[in-house]
Amino acid sequence: MVLPLRWIDPPTTAFMLQDDSDRKPVRYEWSAWENIGTTSPIAVVAAEDQKFASHFGFDLKSIRESVEDFNDGASLRGASTITQQVAKNLYLWPGKSFLRKGVEAYFTVLIEVTWPKKRILEIYLNIAEFGPGIYGVGAASKIYFGKSPIELSDAEAALLAAVLPNPKQLRVSQPTPYLLERRTWIIEQMQRLRREQWSISME
Repeated sequence: MVLPLRWIDPPTTAFMLQDDSDRKPVRYEWSAWENIGTTSPIAVVAAEDQKFASHFGFDLKSIRESVEDFNDGASLRGASTITQQVAKNLYLWPGKSFLRKGVEAYFTVLIEVTWPKKRILEIYLNIAEFGPGIYGVGAASKIYFGKSPIELSDAEAALLAAVLPNPKQLRVSQPTPYLLERRTWIIEQMQRLRREQWSISME
């Protein structure tokens, strides 16, 4: 189930098949890497997983900090990497059970072993949910901005990335003050990553 997707674009995902939003059928449009450009990739990395290029599927420091905060009485927050989110969205189901996290870890390792980083990020950008029933940066770019992903500005790409933690509640079309503040922070992180000449393996 994992190795073929190194070359074959997924026609759907487990999350799309389980989608319970009012938008039926879901909007899903595949955009090849060369049609995505550089703005959206760096925006989602800035927002979701700034160690993406260097880790092996798991951000151990973030996981440790999350567990420590939980032990101190805080709610358990997510520490999922982009690879973990790809594993979850492609193959699994919503929820936070230990069983699902265990299966997610299994698929995460398989993905990291068999796919290059570029492919992981390409698939993530194409299957992430950017709004109720709206999957992939291709569909989201057209619906919200009337343009293709390669034409997105930093502010537009950052706003799309800003909704990723909760795309059913946070709306690109109706940005709250929190969402606009998060967009500003993502743009700052994008600029920092560019100054550091952030890149991922293209092989």
